[in-house]
Amino acid sequence: MDFIQKLMSGFRLDLGPVKEPLGFIRLLEWLFTIFAFATTGGYVGSAVITTNCTTKTDVTIQFNYPFRLAAHPFIVPNCTGSMGNTVYLMGDYSSSAEFFVCVGVFGFLYCTFTLVLYLGYQHVYRETNRGPIIDLVVTGIFAFLWLVSSSAWGKGLTDVKNATDLNNLVKHCDPLCQIKEHPAMGRLNASVIFGFLNLILWVGNCWFIYKETPFHKPAHPPPNPEEGGPSS
Repeated sequence: MDFIQKLMSGFRLDLGPVKEPLGFIRLLEWLFTIFAFATTGGYVGSAVITTNCTTKTDVTIQFNYPFRLAAHPFIVPNCTGSMGNTVYLMGDYSSSAEFFVCVGVFGFLYCTFTLVLYLGYQHVYRETNRGPIIDLVVTGIFAFLWLVSSSAWGKGLTDVKNATDLNNLVKHCDPLCQIKEHPAMGRLNASVIFGFLNLILWVGNCWFIYKETPFHKPAHPPPNPEEGGPSS
């Protein structure tokens, strides 16, 4: 309880940092991290093919996050009326998808923490050099993670599209099925775009955080030559 009271007593709301690049870019990072993991997590895709039998039957193919496609079989009916063939989607792309979402969630939490720090505890953040230095290191790590996770998920999404390509899946029908509805991939395409936008934002923010560190600002500024100089 005493810790919470001390924490609240030190809170000084100041919206000034949001008007500066350091806080404004952090706010954009907070927003775009939400877009990145929200467009990937919870995704459900659905496609429909139609048999070319006398009685046409729609076959629904479903898959979802985290894209363990082999766990989503579908049954293609036979025109003879016998039991249909069970077809399994190929591939497991959960590692790249879950890594991407994990980076997004942790990036969102870090952005939330630092925004509270910027807006409510700016005096603590600038009290010592430790705050900006730690912020710079963590931001640099997240920039690298966005590069790796976005690249991996971009490759994973390409593989998901190939594995769910209806032009290949209709070949499991005899006679050949007709394509009725393709899966909607726009949301997943947007997730990759948001991932690389986050990369740009986090890399760019490193510069503005670097300007807050002693590596950019000298610890002891040189004296003014007009003050205290020896008289000739």
